[in-house]
Amino acid sequence: MCARVVRQVASVASALAVTSVCLFVSAGRLDWPNAWVLLALHLAVSVIATVLLRRSPGLLAERRNVKAGKNWDKPIVFFVVLVGPIAMWVTAGLDFRFRWSRGMPLFAFGAGVAAAAFGAWLMAWAIRSNRFFSSVVRIQKDRGHTVVDDGPYRFVRHPGYAGMAAYTLATPLVLDSRWAFVPAAATIAVTVLRTVLEDRTLRKELEGYADYARRVRYKLLPSVW
Repeated sequence: MCARVVRQVASVASALAVTSVCLFVSAGRLDWPNAWVLLALHLAVSVIATVLLRRSPGLLAERRNVKAGKNWDKPIVFFVVLVGPIAMWVTAGLDFRFRWSRGMPLFAFGAGVAAAAFGAWLMAWAIRSNRFFSSVVRIQKDRGHTVVDDGPYRFVRHPGYAGMAAYTLATPLVLDSRWAFVPAAATIAVTVLRTVLEDRTLRKELEGYADYARRVRYKLLPSVW
């Protein structure tokens, strides 16, 4: 138990360290309040996700011992999880350092914090509702994979990705960087691509998913798409 907790704390700490380095090295200074707010949001999200996963040992094991997923998913995950976020943090830091763009109104910062909180809440709800919430796209036959249609899955088919997109969109707002919207938009576009490809995979390979997709029509945004 102690070793497991240590590993989880180390994982959260290393992720925050990478984010901090990207933000403050590119900014060239530590007195950047927006960056500290983003780090606080990241910490809160990491703690919530860790607590939820500890309550679902099967899902925790699935996400820790990552099994082979679809080949097309590897570059997508690499971009969404690493390249896109790092590009946002570094771009925002350089924007803050060299004043590439004018600052946004204060309400934009508030909207960013609200969007980040909403995105984090939606991802947490999806994790809590879906014991098959894997980090890779694969049909988990070894775990008795079935369709999940409760919680946020009553409204959209991929609420986790919807939460990720909201959190990504919030990042430039929280960091007060117009230029950071460029990598943010690219990251959201790749997330949408993953949504399309995963949805197609589930329709073909997961029993009952096609019927579920007819009942729940929208992938990410109710009444939109």
